[in-house]
Amino acid sequence: MKHKLIILSFCFLLNVSSLFAQNVRFATDGVIEFEKSSNMFAIMKRQMEKSSSGFMQQAYEAYKRNQSQFKVLKSTLAFSKDKTLYTPIADENNSRNYFFSDPSTGQSNTIYTDLASGLFTTQKVVYEETFLVKDTTRKINWKITSELRTIAGYECRRANAVILDSIYVVAFYTDKIPVSGGPESFTGLPGMILGVALPHENITWFAKTVTDKPVTPNELKVPTKGKPVNNKTLRETINSALKDWGDYAQSALKAFLL
Repeated sequence: MKHKLIILSFCFLLNVSSLFAQNVRFATDGVIEFEKSSNMFAIMKRQMEKSSSGFMQQAYEAYKRNQSQFKVLKSTLAFSKDKTLYTPIADENNSRNYFFSDPSTGQSNTIYTDLASGLFTTQKVVYEETFLVKDTTRKINWKITSELRTIAGYECRRANAVILDSIYVVAFYTDKIPVSGGPESFTGLPGMILGVALPHENITWFAKTVTDKPVTPNELKVPTKGKPVNNKTLRETINSALKDWGDYAQSALKAFLL
């Protein structure tokens, strides 16, 4: 009798586990809303320390008195199977008087990524000019860790990497969305990236909501506007334009190449 009860209990547990497994939904189509947060006090202080100009100190102090510490911008990532479209949302506070401007704190990219072919198309605004960049997706050497974090209701695992030779990246991805995409140009993990932090740049992207729904082709349109270039040509063009900008040139270049 005791053995029968053990067998029945085991079968019951198997059935319950199977029922839960059947109810787990792996989203392959949907829209994610992201928030990009830039710590303006830290970014301005870093720029001020590189400058010998007293004006930067005055601008920094004035900014701290009159503006909020964090600049928050919104964006969406539509995804369907192996395609994604990252789209910035216009800044509601664009009319505010930001007398300090750094390209790393803005949103200049609309990015269509074909994960199956490993190709992307980016409509990129660089100051007054718009480029249409077509190239292969960035190969990121991710190191996956055991650290877990919940983002927008999804359990995510942490991964670390270095891009553009010196930018340290922390990302959090979920395998419950089996699409190897993410915000901006961050891809290449075994699931959707819902959080990215650039600790030394004082910038983060985190998903606020994930809507599991069918995505139409109209929501995944490839950008078409801009001067056609590839990554190499874009880098050369920006380098040439910023050649007389001193130390600021390298930080601006990295911001535009993210």
